[in-house]
Amino acid sequence: MRKIKYSWGALVGRGSKWEKMSGENARMVPRDTHEERKKQEAKRRGKLKTVAGKMLKAVAGGKEAAEEKAGGEDVAGKLLKTGTSRKDEEGQMPAEETICGFIEQGKFFEACDHIYDLEHSGNDGVGKSESLYTLLAEQMWTVVGEALSGSGGMFLEPLQSVGESLRWEKQKEAEWLGSSQETDSVSTWSPNFWRKDLEEKLIQYMTAQIPPFGSSSNTDETALKQHLNHLETAFLPSLEHRSGVFKEAGLFATYARCCHASLSSHLSALTGSNHFSFRQCLLVYEWGLKMYRSSETCLGSRQSPQHSPSLGVQHVMWIVLKTEEKLLAVTRKAVGKALKEAFDIGKPPCADAAVIQILVEKTEAAGHVSENLSEKVEAVCLEECLSFLESYENEVRSFIQLDCYPGICSSLRILENCCILRTVWRKLTYIYSVSTGQDIKVNGFLDRMEDEITEHFLQTVTSTVKGTLKEHFKKCDSGFDHILESLKQSFLAFGKKKTDTYEALIKAVNTIIITEYIQALLTTSRKSSSVQRRGIISKIEEDHSMLQTIFKECLGPTAGSLKDPIKAILELIQTSDAEGMKIALLPILKEFPDLRKEHLSAVLDIKDSLSREDRASLLKVFHDNCRESETEANLLFADIEVKPRKYGLCGCLCC
Repeated sequence: MRKIKYSWGALVGRGSKWEKMSGENARMVPRDTHEERKKQEAKRRGKLKTVAGKMLKAVAGGKEAAEEKAGGEDVAGKLLKTGTSRKDEEGQMPAEETICGFIEQGKFFEACDHIYDLEHSGNDGVGKSESLYTLLAEQMWTVVGEALSGSGGMFLEPLQSVGESLRWEKQKEAEWLGSSQETDSVSTWSPNFWRKDLEEKLIQYMTAQIPPFGSSSNTDETALKQHLNHLETAFLPSLEHRSGVFKEAGLFATYARCCHASLSSHLSALTGSNHFSFRQCLLVYEWGLKMYRSSETCLGSRQSPQHSPSLGVQHVMWIVLKTEEKLLAVTRKAVGKALKEAFDIGKPPCADAAVIQILVEKTEAAGHVSENLSEKVEAVCLEECLSFLESYENEVRSFIQLDCYPGICSSLRILENCCILRTVWRKLTYIYSVSTGQDIKVNGFLDRMEDEITEHFLQTVTSTVKGTLKEHFKKCDSGFDHILESLKQSFLAFGKKKTDTYEALIKAVNTIIITEYIQALLTTSRKSSSVQRRGIISKIEEDHSMLQTIFKECLGPTAGSLKDPIKAILELIQTSDAEGMKIALLPILKEFPDLRKEHLSAVLDIKDSLSREDRASLLKVFHDNCRESETEANLLFADIEVKPRKYGLCGCLCC
């Protein structure tokens, strides 16, 4: 029997208390010569002295402890001599030395039985047995290390004894639990930890054989492919090559489980990096799927019939499923981040084609690997779209509540984003398998956002224009032209001009500006002097020309359908004679049926040269031709308030 002299720490490249036991003999050398046998015998006796010394140190007390401290190795040597003479005199060797002999020869199963007997023999057997169990475990893990180092065939019998010892431990534990003894004792029993210790040491060794994959921030797909290829062609075959001796020793199930535990831990660490991209996760998933489908790389697939051939496949499938979870999580994170960046309120909107590409490219990439995976990625993309819309709706509401936020430009961006999102969703319904419930939910989000932001935008335009026009007809530069230019630039930058939303928005803004303009005009006309009234007419002409130009640029040919009360007022007050004014008034009454008497009276105030008689005749024409306008739609003058004169120009109450 070969002697065991290798430490676990030396095998995995780490220092430990077993490194001292390795010495120079990191690999086994055949004992072919007489000199070599002498050397091995000397080392054997030296090692047994050490084992005995450790045992004495553990069990001795009082003076015995002090004496052992003064010369532990001498005491161990004396113990050997004493044990030999005892055997001669009494015909048997002391139990402790017998156990040490079994341990040193690799007969771990026999040592287990003897330690157990010593443990239950009284005479401080428990204290001695704990030390012996510790020494036994050290030697068993050394044997396991030798088997992993490539010299397993030379240590088959000791490795088989390790397997027998683990089965012995399991049997004793079952007997113990089935008896009436205290269960607390079995939980602290040293052999109870052997199986866990073995798995830890196997995983420690196997993990040390995996080459590191660059830095945690490595996003190179080529480097990852090379790393996975190394795992497939070098790491896994090397583990499978060493599995034979563990199979013969009855430890294959534990060995295979540790192989897959170390591999899955490594792949989890890879995909768990924050820098790992969707493409990299997909590569790992594809590799795992390949391992699952290939019987060549599954440790369990080459087992003989008495073993479960599905063991390796089950573990690889678990790795595939875990990688799939990570892949879907990365997909969700990537899609959410991309949507948030694409629809940032503070940035110009992006094209709907770019958003479609963000979503579809991941589904298509997954489809090249697995149709089932593609369906799952598609589902995640749809879920993330819904999640984003919900958060975006909250962001829009927060924006609306911020009075200090620059409203007009940002509101238009949000409206354009809603148009883009609606287009994107409509296209996705043809590409993805969208449920009716999802479609209703998305359209509900978009409808609410459009309504809320449109209302906020129109309110902002109304307050801005109203404030600017308050002194417009009294100042040379009120800033009205700057407001119009800003609106024009914002509308021209709107990317979705061919949508119903855009056209409806322009028409609504036109109505607001015209209404506020006429409100300011009619309010100012009654407070102005004759000189100011003549200046008002020229200002109306300039403003009307500017408004016409802006809305034609924004709407194109459809701008001709807009109502133009400013033009009608200009034609009325620029007509030189009363009869001509009567003729010009009739189409105004037809086009604007909501025009009231106080509106016309305020307009006539602008024409400074109009006599009282002509004024009265025009008001009579109005009275004879006005009609009820309560059922008319898109009324313009209905919201314009003009306080009637307390007394007419002639002192009556009619004008």
